[in-house]
Amino acid sequence: MTATITEAVPAPADPAPASEPERTPPSPVRALLFSPLMVIGMTLITILVLTALFAPLLAPYNPRAVTGPPLQLPSARHWLGTDIPGRDNLSQLIYGTRTSAVAAVVGSSLALLFGILLGVLPTLLGGFTDRAANRVAVFMLALPMFPLLIMIAALAGKSDTVVLVVVITAGIWPNARILRSKTLGLRDAGFITAARGFGGGRLYVLRRHLLPGMGPLLMVRWVEWASTAVALSAGLAFLGLVDPSSSSWGLMINRATTQQGIYFSPMWPWWALPPGFAVLFTILSFLFVGIALEPVFNPRWRRSA
Repeated sequence: MTATITEAVPAPADPAPASEPERTPPSPVRALLFSPLMVIGMTLITILVLTALFAPLLAPYNPRAVTGPPLQLPSARHWLGTDIPGRDNLSQLIYGTRTSAVAAVVGSSLALLFGILLGVLPTLLGGFTDRAANRVAVFMLALPMFPLLIMIAALAGKSDTVVLVVVITAGIWPNARILRSKTLGLRDAGFITAARGFGGGRLYVLRRHLLPGMGPLLMVRWVEWASTAVALSAGLAFLGLVDPSSSSWGLMINRATTQQGIYFSPMWPWWALPPGFAVLFTILSFLFVGIALEPVFNPRWRRSA
């Protein structure tokens, strides 16, 4: 009797799965350009800037001229109706973009300039200058800022655009202590020490090394302070602390809400709501851009994402 011995044939191994190609993360600039917040924010800011530049062409009437009967409802001639004297609300809304644009651009730029002069430069100099500038900023931050700004604007009397910008700058620049903390981190960096060792003066180090190194932070802070400037401008105008003959979103809300029984008439949605939404969307546009810029310029944010 012969036994047949069969050798066990091993089963074929499963083919190894094909390795997927590694996906390279998009560059920060590309991620920024395609960020929904950046697209929405820049679209709204572009509309604001174009409206402010071409206000005489877009407004159907002079915002100060009486062009219709008082409190007229929206019609073909007056798309948002008229106010108590009979001025066109749409024209006032369009010209109000100029006040907000000036407050955002000039106010935040001056606040950033004062932040550099009183926050960055004294920190680079060190010693008594740094301590004195820091004490002034801390003292300003400890004050109730908005009541102080109201008092300054009230004492200034008829507040024109220049006074408004100065008041807004005074309310924003104490936040420059953020720039001081960044400067303290860069002051002892290796390339700063090397530049000083090769004979670079303080102004040279500030201009060639420190400010470029702080560029991303300065850009983010400028955008955030622009939204703060718009809010302060509208708030001061709402309180009546601006030139009453000017065109401002806050002044439009002030005129609408001071009329007794305005909310019991069909006119209030066309007189009070449009400038309120304009202030809201302008502030949100700058905030969206600031939020979109933060992950690009903050390495710790990118590592934690």
